[in-house]
Amino acid sequence: MFRLAYGLDMVHVPFGGGGPALQSAVAGHTPIAFTALPPAIPLIKAGQLRALAVIGPRRASALPDVPTMTEAGLPGQETETVLLALAPAGTQKDIVTLLNREIVKIIATPEVLAKFDTLGFAPVGTTSEESSARIKAELDLWAKVIRDAKIA
Repeated sequence: MFRLAYGLDMVHVPFGGGGPALQSAVAGHTPIAFTALPPAIPLIKAGQLRALAVIGPRRASALPDVPTMTEAGLPGQETETVLLALAPAGTQKDIVTLLNREIVKIIATPEVLAKFDTLGFAPVGTTSEESSARIKAELDLWAKVIRDAKIA
């Protein structure tokens, strides 16, 4: 998405996860990495990596001095790591409602909020309908990126 938006001549280097990608950046093998915050935060705080921008719609509380891409002058790059609780298709509605209600309560507790904060996540309790809409929006976004990049 970044490469396409700015017409950059960059080579994507596939790694088997954020850890190997970050270690490659720390070692100087790759000059830049786009990754989720949890594995990057300790390396940033230790001074092994320099955080240039957060690719979300708002700053990360774990890195309050790091601007968003839009604040850094690079709009249109807003994406987030989306974590969802999922159940098999066909799960009874009352069970889905119960699970949703309990999960929303749990992620609102001070202990869980504090843990998420240290990882750079801001949990949001949504309904199953809102989660379904988010999944569809993510699929649409990344399908466009795949088409534009001529990946498939």
